Amino acid sequence: MTSKAIHSSSFRDPSGYVFTDNGVIKRVINPVYFDQYKQLKSSGFFKTLFKNELLVMHKELSASDDEIIIQPENIPFITYPYEWCFNQYKEAALLTLKLQKFCLEHQFSLKDASAFNITFHNGKAIFIDTLSFDFYQENTPWRAYKQFITHFLGPLVLAHFHGSEMLKLSNNFLDGIPVKTIASLLPFKTKLNPFLYSNIHLLAKFEDKHNEDYKGEAKAAELSKKGQLNIIESLYNYIKKLELKEPSEWGEYYNKTNYTDDAFVLKSTIINQWVASLNTKTLIDVGGNDGTFVRRIAATLQHALVCDIDNNAVDFNYKQIKKNKETYITPFVLDVLNPSAAIGFNNQERQSFIERIAAFKPDVTLALAVIHHMSLSGNVPFKNSAAFFASFSKHLIIEFPERDDSWVQRLLKSKGEFESYFDFYNLDNFIASYSSYYTIVEQKNIEGSKRTLFLLKRKDEYN
Repeated sequence: MTSKAIHSSSFRDPSGYVFTDNGVIKRVINPVYFDQYKQLKSSGFFKTLFKNELLVMHKELSASDDEIIIQPENIPFITYPYEWCFNQYKEAALLTLKLQKFCLEHQFSLKDASAFNITFHNGKAIFIDTLSFDFYQENTPWRAYKQFITHFLGPLVLAHFHGSEMLKLSNNFLDGIPVKTIASLLPFKTKLNPFLYSNIHLLAKFEDKHNEDYKGEAKAAELSKKGQLNIIESLYNYIKKLELKEPSEWGEYYNKTNYTDDAFVLKSTIINQWVASLNTKTLIDVGGNDGTFVRRIAATLQHALVCDIDNNAVDFNYKQIKKNKETYITPFVLDVLNPSAAIGFNNQERQSFIERIAAFKPDVTLALAVIHHMSLSGNVPFKNSAAFFASFSKHLIIEFPERDDSWVQRLLKSKGEFESYFDFYNLDNFIASYSSYYTIVEQKNIEGSKRTLFLLKRKDEYN
């Protein structure tokens, strides 16, 4: 066998580990998990989940007394919980509950309920941890219940009351937001809600009592299968009804553009022509709002990533994806001025955005109406943003709003006495800085606007 590049987060699971073999993701199953795996396979459990697109498909490559090796279906780009919009997070929670219900009905149980066991692929949430299923033990409670509260119910309820920024807490709490923290952040009125009291506040109280009174002994709790199914049903019904209500600056972005409808159509037409000319199969739209321009691309895309800082815009995009069955689009929340970092033990358990997008290797990157925010809101010099895009993008389609564009003027005026510092923001300086990294293939003014579109090709030395 070729040498195994073991994934840095695999130390957490004694049942097996994930490794890459010449760039292909594979998974080793250790003997300790043989019985579970063989029963899951022979009973048709895996087959049913594959058929219903609830679990990532895999094929068995080899089996010996020492290990079984499987190869999961390739997922081009993994998104993490702190990059999901509210409805993605909801769907991931509901999928976990569906799986646990299905497990119980077939004498199995999820041994963990980490939000990191799920990602988004082909327009929907999918479970990716093949070794999370264990045998069900009669009259035992769901051992992953508390983890489900800290990874799913807690973040969703916090977002419901305080806004979508609460979902990003999973970035700081890889093992789930502590129940005590969740309880302390919730409004007092939630203590009067029987569901939230029993599943969060009472759990936090028991956790405190256990920490104070624990003397090295613990009595195993008992819970019938019916009782567990009732809990799962109550969690499912509550989460399904949760909604996010918060104002959004960009959620209706395309209803308040500062240029004409004809200019909008022209912009879309130019982008479409350029994307088609490059025979584009993979693409990322940075600052893509609700995915409008990706949707208008006539070329056949195999996979398109659309990210934006605004949760509501991403949420709207995701609803459209579900409605239109646009399985090639993967939306996620990303602040281009603060993209997701590499985190976890040794800063290697969860990859940074830059690492993942470099591996994805998009044929084209769209950066429409984003450079003025990077340069004027984030104070990012042109040479820095050019280096950022060049780090993962061979072809870049970028829009430059000129100084007299109304939105640029609004940003400049917000600088007050420091406005003169941003004299660098002009078309000539933009072209000069980006020409260090890219060759200009084509440049077109968008008639009816104060904006220019560029098709750029990265220079060889930055490949």
